[in-house]
Amino acid sequence: MPPAKLIKSSKVPEIILTFWVIKIAATTLGETGGDTLSMSLNLGYLGSTFIFFVFFVAFVAAQIRAKAFHPYLYWATVVATTLVGTTMADFADRSLGIGYIGGTSILLTFVLAVLAIWRLTTGSVSVSNITNPLNESFYWLTILASNTLGTALGDFLADDTGLGFEGGALVFAAILLVIAGLHYFTSLSKTLLFWAAFILTRPLGATCGDLLTKPVAHGGFDLSRPASSAVIAAFIIVMILITPQRAGNHGETGEQRTAA
Repeated sequence: MPPAKLIKSSKVPEIILTFWVIKIAATTLGETGGDTLSMSLNLGYLGSTFIFFVFFVAFVAAQIRAKAFHPYLYWATVVATTLVGTTMADFADRSLGIGYIGGTSILLTFVLAVLAIWRLTTGSVSVSNITNPLNESFYWLTILASNTLGTALGDFLADDTGLGFEGGALVFAAILLVIAGLHYFTSLSKTLLFWAAFILTRPLGATCGDLLTKPVAHGGFDLSRPASSAVIAAFIIVMILITPQRAGNHGETGEQRTAA
């Protein structure tokens, strides 16, 4: 008789539609919130990065110490990664003069390297395996890297290609719809498609955030960054309150998982 499977509760939520809605809102908040500190309050990219990085470390530590999934803690940690990712990318692209193409290339290499090391170390990069500190550490490092990459990629498409913020947002939204179609109608790796979607929601949020707050002359709506950030944060809180926020579960045997 085969051994009974042990059901472990993941430290991340179920990957359903509301997950992606909140994720896009969180990435938009990362853009408007990061720009609030670095630009509106004139703290600069480096100073803002230091402040947000402290919050990021604190939230990740609390998330890893937690024994179960806590929606507000989880999403606060995601927002922290988007905030520090925004200012880190802006510091590299603008203050260090690397440029959007250079920054995007370096960050894409870093994201792929983190995922490769994670898979070689644990055998899987599936989000269903976020049940121990090692996998969770890799998970949050990947999220931080992907959110930083997304900022640079969003700025590159909006600024360097001439598409503008609205055009960039439409391009990323269209690509995400294609990924959704591949998820439902093909046998491509669900893990691969998840990370592709996760990475691309960041530049979608970045371009949406810039569309809201940049001056009209630069293709934006010139809305207040602090006010926009407050509205988006309130939206996230309401979404957490009114939508299902359950931990993802998976059955696991004693054998090591080798899924991609």
